[in-house]
Amino acid sequence: MIHCFIWQVMEHSIRCLEEQQDEFDFKYQTHLMDCEANFLSDISAMLDAADILCSALIDEELVDWKRRQQKSCIGAPDDTSLEHLEKWFTQIIECMFQLQKFLQKLDELVGKMTYDNDPILVRKPPLKSRVDTLLTHLIKSSFVVETQPSMPQGRGPLVLRTNVQFSVKVRLLYKVSELNHVMKVTVSVNKFRKFNVLGTLSKALNMAESMNGGMVADFRHLVSPSSSCMFINLVLCFVQLSLSVTEELHRITFQTQFDYQGLSVPLETSSLPVVVVSNSSQQQSAWASVLWFNMLCSDPKNVKFFETSPAATWPQFGEMLSWQFLSCGKRGLDSDQLETLAIKLFGKQQSYDSCKISWTKFSKENLPDTNFTLWVWLDGILTLVKLYLSDLWSDGSIMGFVSKGKERLLLKKKQNGTFLLRFSESIKDGGITFSWVQYANDGTPSVQTVKPFTSTDLKQIALPDILCNFRIMVAENIPVNPLCYLYPNTPKDQAFGKYYSEKTGEENPYLKYLKTKLVFVSKE
Repeated sequence: MIHCFIWQVMEHSIRCLEEQQDEFDFKYQTHLMDCEANFLSDISAMLDAADILCSALIDEELVDWKRRQQKSCIGAPDDTSLEHLEKWFTQIIECMFQLQKFLQKLDELVGKMTYDNDPILVRKPPLKSRVDTLLTHLIKSSFVVETQPSMPQGRGPLVLRTNVQFSVKVRLLYKVSELNHVMKVTVSVNKFRKFNVLGTLSKALNMAESMNGGMVADFRHLVSPSSSCMFINLVLCFVQLSLSVTEELHRITFQTQFDYQGLSVPLETSSLPVVVVSNSSQQQSAWASVLWFNMLCSDPKNVKFFETSPAATWPQFGEMLSWQFLSCGKRGLDSDQLETLAIKLFGKQQSYDSCKISWTKFSKENLPDTNFTLWVWLDGILTLVKLYLSDLWSDGSIMGFVSKGKERLLLKKKQNGTFLLRFSESIKDGGITFSWVQYANDGTPSVQTVKPFTSTDLKQIALPDILCNFRIMVAENIPVNPLCYLYPNTPKDQAFGKYYSEKTGEENPYLKYLKTKLVFVSKE
């Protein structure tokens, strides 16, 4: 009886222990499962937020920066600094690496204990895949060309000449000291025509070559030697021959390998399309191609752009022209100057917003009654401004673009001796002239114009000194300076006095030159 009773008590006890163990296991697993599920849900929510941030950063901010950089290459005064993007990329990538560490910690927990329906085993793999995908996308997008290819004395960025050094800088927007001098970047140039690049073709991303400590590789002494044509087939040969050398676009490609914290990603980025020429005389046409492409095309991979080049609207074209003058003379074109050019191209219109200009009309067809194109004429003026007239253009002394008819209307309403400065429409390489109003004894106004001054003249004597010492012969052969007021009513010496040479009067070495060569006057 006693043994039977003891046996029953022990059976009851073991059943109680089993029930308690089951209850404990259930509660423990339930609590652990809830904690793990909540943690995994938090990571999922963070990845959802990261997706949104990455989209904003890569698809919006980075795209906007690339477009600003593209426009800045053709003179737009846009901010192209990378500091804010580098900060955002670095912070988000660091967060992604931290999430990666959290997921690795979950693997350690599973190694210590797991159970049926463990949420870590089910939900962790897709989360890890999302983290890896986001990290890879961020890191690939963070490898950019910070400074586009350019020659030291070139016409502008993206125009390269064979056998002449050029420089270009790439940057990794993920700033981490552990990768300093670790990642090697290689450079190459390829298209239908192959260019061998000479110089240092491999450099390490490092912080020493950046003023702000960014991860950069600055290629400063690259040379593009003479190229050898490699036509793939007859069709490509035909397409190639349909374009001039200054319409052929090439891309410089940079490659490196990212290996960090267990993640290995091959990186590649390319420059904006460059034009490669073999002769300095081709730089003018090459720069026209660079202007046209970067004004109209936001796809840097479109190296076949000039096979079917689109037309530009007048607002696009006018803005691009204004940037050129801003770059050369620190002042863009005002609305009156732009209207004068629009009338020259399209005739008088109510609005020019829908007017378009083609690539052919810009760079290939001669202007009416001339033997040069619109671009050649404009580029000659830009060169004149850059070399000899930048101060006068910057302070607004040069009206520049005004038709002869409007010039007469403006001057005939002003006091005697009022003059204005405008660019010549008939000189290929750029010319500047001035016209003034004078009144006859009966009060009749007449406008006279001096023969345009070219770079040949301005090399010898600065335009302010020409204006200061200019003379015409009046009655009794008395030389008189007819220029008194810069349009609309600024006294000449007030407008130009600060630019006059120090020597004046007979001491001025330019007087002899003026008397014998530069005094050319034609009546209305």
